[in-house]
Amino acid sequence: MKKIIYSTLIIAALTVFLSSCGKDYLQTYPTDQVSAESAFTTTANAMQALNGIHRIMYTQWANQGEAGEASMNINRDMLGEDLVMTSSGNGWYNTTYQWLAHRSETNATAYFPWRMYYRFIANANMIINNIDKAVGPDADKKAIKGEALCYRAWAHFQLVQLYGKRFDKTTANDNPGVPIMLTNNFDGQERNTVAEVYTQINKDLDDAITNLTGYARANRSHFNVAVAKGIKARVALTTQNWADAVTFAQQARGSQSLGTGTTFSLMTNTQYKAGFNDYTNPEWMWGSTVIPDQTTYFYSFFAYMSRNFSSTNIRGNPKAINTLLYNNAIFTATDVRKANFDPTGLHTALNLAATFTKKTYTSQKFLAAGEADSRGDVVYMRMAEMYLIEAEAYARMGGQDAAAQTALNTLRQNRETVPANYVASTNTGNALINEIMLNRRLEFWGEGFRFTDLKRLNLPLDRTGANHTLSLCLITNIAAGDVQWEWLIPKDELNANPKIKQNPL
Repeated sequence: MKKIIYSTLIIAALTVFLSSCGKDYLQTYPTDQVSAESAFTTTANAMQALNGIHRIMYTQWANQGEAGEASMNINRDMLGEDLVMTSSGNGWYNTTYQWLAHRSETNATAYFPWRMYYRFIANANMIINNIDKAVGPDADKKAIKGEALCYRAWAHFQLVQLYGKRFDKTTANDNPGVPIMLTNNFDGQERNTVAEVYTQINKDLDDAITNLTGYARANRSHFNVAVAKGIKARVALTTQNWADAVTFAQQARGSQSLGTGTTFSLMTNTQYKAGFNDYTNPEWMWGSTVIPDQTTYFYSFFAYMSRNFSSTNIRGNPKAINTLLYNNAIFTATDVRKANFDPTGLHTALNLAATFTKKTYTSQKFLAAGEADSRGDVVYMRMAEMYLIEAEAYARMGGQDAAAQTALNTLRQNRETVPANYVASTNTGNALINEIMLNRRLEFWGEGFRFTDLKRLNLPLDRTGANHTLSLCLITNIAAGDVQWEWLIPKDELNANPKIKQNPL
């Protein structure tokens, strides 16, 4: 019997994960999986399959530190300079922080995103390639296919940013990216070029936008046209297509005019300090919710990144912000974003038990449901990102500093708790770009953007001069363009697929 390894290409091609937020669909099938034939008999069944994909965004995979995309947010920020480990804790994410895990082809961390994102792709493919045969309204077919196309585009985008070289619009981008999977099969496939992967990502997003236009989603764990355009804006920013980045960021945040039935607005200062755990927040465009009768135990994002959940990791290793970022003169003392970090580390308002280690500059941005309850909704896209994409793209295209200032100042004014302290930015050129990027770093601390931002901009890692402890992080500098910016392809994939080639060691 052929040995089946759960990899890119040797995958459970005729099954689809269907564990949804409610009752599992078709429990007569083992391991929460059903055959493709059953899953796509009707659009109602297909929607259950789609709900299963939504759920695996945050459920546990193989290890405790693998809570779906939420854990990848931690991994990506652990590889940057703004998230600071204050101790070794109980070991979780230490080797990521030290730039070791993603550079070992046998390490579980290097394997996790490869396995996870291709699982998303495989399940999306089952929907895309079968939904047209289902019995049900055409509008439902379009919406289901549109969401699946979003997943396939988003997952390929996540993969190529990790395992491929950065996109550089001044080159042909013909270096190895990742295999593009549009059908599920057992045949080994070579890596497509970075350019080819991005071409497919954009095609899928364009098709998704067509299918999702006018669709009112059930809740914010689903995709709608606004989120599809938000992902398109991210891709455009990564590929240095500044004009498209501006266009799609503006359209994404103007969701009401796109027929989504949702009105987004920047959150209030009170909401900003509420713990980043509620996906009904008016600024959240896309996120996962954990319903009350479920629990996330010790694999939750909040079991590692909150300040109040009583896990060994939180009690012993509270996460801190880079002191150089926190103390940068560009931010006023009354910027609400700084209120989520405590230079004293005492966090008196949280009434932490004596067992919680107190460290300076630690975060309370993320708060779990309680000391004994690690639940919390996980954010994947916010309206603030669209303003900062617009600001950055305008600033980098040249001749559009005033437009960049307008987008940036809209966000900055909202984040000021004392209106009299707000002073609109008048920076231009590189000074304006630097201001935008500093705001992006503070705004999205802990939300998983820093590694990919450094890589897409071809910037070095520099942890020097801040509160990183060398014995904990081991690595303080990585040069821009170093081979270590590419994650190694897992050994299981290399063994299963002789056509695939490893990244430089």
